Amino acid sequence: MDNFQLRDGALHAEDVPLAAIADAVGTPVYVYSTATLARHVAVFREALAGLDDPLIAFAVKANPNGAVLATLARAGLGADVVSGGELARALHAGVRPQDIVFSGVGKTAEEMAQALDAGIGQFNVESEPELDMLSAVATARGVTAPVAIRVNPDVLAGTHSKISTGGADNKFGIPYDRALAAFAHVAALPGLEVRGVAVHIGSQLTDLGPLEAAFGRVGALIAELRAAGHRIATADLGGGLGVPYDPAKPAPPSPAAYGEMVRRATAGWDARLIFEPGRLIVANAGVLVSRVIRVKQGANAPFVIVDAAMNDLLRPSLYDAYHAIEAVEPTGRRETVNVVGPVCETGDTFATARTMDQVAAGDLVAFRTAGAYAASMSSTYNSRALTPEVLVSGDRFAVVRERPSIRSMVEADVLPDWLA
Repeated sequence: MDNFQLRDGALHAEDVPLAAIADAVGTPVYVYSTATLARHVAVFREALAGLDDPLIAFAVKANPNGAVLATLARAGLGADVVSGGELARALHAGVRPQDIVFSGVGKTAEEMAQALDAGIGQFNVESEPELDMLSAVATARGVTAPVAIRVNPDVLAGTHSKISTGGADNKFGIPYDRALAAFAHVAALPGLEVRGVAVHIGSQLTDLGPLEAAFGRVGALIAELRAAGHRIATADLGGGLGVPYDPAKPAPPSPAAYGEMVRRATAGWDARLIFEPGRLIVANAGVLVSRVIRVKQGANAPFVIVDAAMNDLLRPSLYDAYHAIEAVEPTGRRETVNVVGPVCETGDTFATARTMDQVAAGDLVAFRTAGAYAASMSSTYNSRALTPEVLVSGDRFAVVRERPSIRSMVEADVLPDWLA
């Protein structure tokens, strides 16, 4: 459930008409709902009821907007970060350092130092060379780095190939059959303290079976590690639970079903569980509002050309991802159309042969489920300005990322002396 609903024939974000935001801020514009964020946090926390002090570390890559992060920090969430930039954003938003987990295969020495200085809770290390680098950085600073090793359980997630992370050929984690040797390697290195095991097999998962299989392998590994004398205090189970994008497809498992599976799969582990939800928290808390530029008759169906483009919302072009597209003020008339943006790429297509609300030039449309991996993946391709972001709370709204001016974008380029 979300808080984008029709009232008096017009789509609202909580108590604010989307048309009012579009008129005030311009289009395209991302709009986030505070009430939906709060509800999703509460639902996920309730799903984990009965677990001993789990850490919910929001996956910052899903939506790094400072106001969104601050809202989630106030709700008690930690952060899963994958870069020094995300770490800085999380800290600035008020996330407690001890509730931050640093993941990712390519941490640099500078990022490691930044995280050590901040006092983060855990590094999820993904290779033996990374262990060596972290040991050197921590030793040089005279501190100890808290470490979990991310293992690759060789479990296929059954999701899109570009967001599957747990197969044997994926770049993430240490292969399961090398895990015992990797933990022995940690024990021989100065400046590192083993905390636990981490696993993450993919994103937008619609079946709990692969997750349960991966957790089963982690449980067996924890038992082996403890038998070998390693102290395992944490188990990071990653994120990845899917959300409903396409109403024509079966709904993903509910958070409650996920929580029940976790309690069953982790019974007897005696470890603090860490979760890294991203999409599940923010996807349905956001929409992208765009205005129709014109409708162009095509050979088979009309092209609805909107002022949002693939640089604003990349998922359909990158993953062939589905986003529901609705008129902000629907008339009840339906039409089969192609929805495209103005970027000079055929891939700048949001929907093909989609039956949706009939719209005309000047009308507003809303791309639903656009709070995750949307603004965070945007760019300035075709020299288009980054899309502004707005946060709504009740009957109030605020711009939480401004749209940069084209002039500022142009002036950011520096001409060398011989061209000045």
